[in-house]
Amino acid sequence: MDFKLNDEQRMLEETVGRLVRDGYPFDAREKARTSELGYSTQMWQQFAELGLLGVPFAEDFGGFNGGGPELMVVAEGFGRGLVLEPYLATVVLSGTLIDALGNDAQKESLISAIVGGELRLALAAYEPEGRYDHTHVATQAEKQGDSYVISGRKAVVLHGDSADKLVVIARTGGETRGREGLSAFVVDADASGVSRRGYETIDGLRAAEIHFDNASGELLGEEGGAADALEASLALGIVALCAEAAGAMEVACDQTLAYIKERQQFGVAIGKFQALQHRMVEMRMELEKARSMTILAACSLDAAPQVRAKRLAAAKAIIGKSGRKVAEEAIQLHGGMGMMEETAVSHYAKRIVMIDHQLGDLGYHMQMLESLLDVDEDAA
Repeated sequence: MDFKLNDEQRMLEETVGRLVRDGYPFDAREKARTSELGYSTQMWQQFAELGLLGVPFAEDFGGFNGGGPELMVVAEGFGRGLVLEPYLATVVLSGTLIDALGNDAQKESLISAIVGGELRLALAAYEPEGRYDHTHVATQAEKQGDSYVISGRKAVVLHGDSADKLVVIARTGGETRGREGLSAFVVDADASGVSRRGYETIDGLRAAEIHFDNASGELLGEEGGAADALEASLALGIVALCAEAAGAMEVACDQTLAYIKERQQFGVAIGKFQALQHRMVEMRMELEKARSMTILAACSLDAAPQVRAKRLAAAKAIIGKSGRKVAEEAIQLHGGMGMMEETAVSHYAKRIVMIDHQLGDLGYHMQMLESLLDVDEDAA
């Protein structure tokens, strides 16, 4: 199979690469991270001007009409820069769900605003008791006249504290745990009945706990018909996270290699010690495994649902395991310097480890993979 990028994908890769190199130095990232918002609105507008916010959307809305490989290219570049902006929350998770379920008027209004950088979204899907299970939804939506009112709680909503609107998964039927009866709604983040508690996550991003108390929401698609589209958006999210991890792992490897070439002990660079050379080789091997599985995941989005789920579970599990290995080795080979906030590698390590805990960790995806071992790959 040919994994080479085509001309458009290479141009996209170069665009993201230049943006990260020129506009995302570590000190600028730290300034944005410690700001009230937690990221740069100027950088978000640059994403819009360069067309990056339109990668997965149709050209009718100003998009790029890209798929898994294009998203992989963007996310890997963002991983190299530890990008803070709500790309995953707005474009990948919420935007693609609106694109799949929304009517023409909703898509024209919301997706065009996303692409233009005028609208930031957050996906409120997971709940405190559900852990990583997206079908565990106790939040209820009841129809009142021409609209719906939503009541319930959502946990760890990525960038939910600063979003303009929330895409909320609520139950209009079925049991608390199950695919049947799941519906998607657009809710104004500042609407009556919505309360948000925002906080900074370990890796420097932002999230929120959100409580809905008879908050008004606008239905996306058919009532009770959101499960398939939600799973497709979460699949895109897993691809983006895998690619971001690969980009961050690459930089962690590069920074560690540079450090052991410079750091001296007993009058020689510690990179001369064979034991440390072996550890660097192992880090690179883990990086290549992560890259290979990310490519597989990105190319499997159009496969049959169970095949897609199996491959994505395998990819996310490898990312979790390999990422932790790279992060731990990077910290250890840097010694005490690797634990300091002022050292960039410490932030790369935290982000790599925390990616494992988004959209399902190693343990969750190993269980998922075990349940799908008998799935026929020829069904792709």
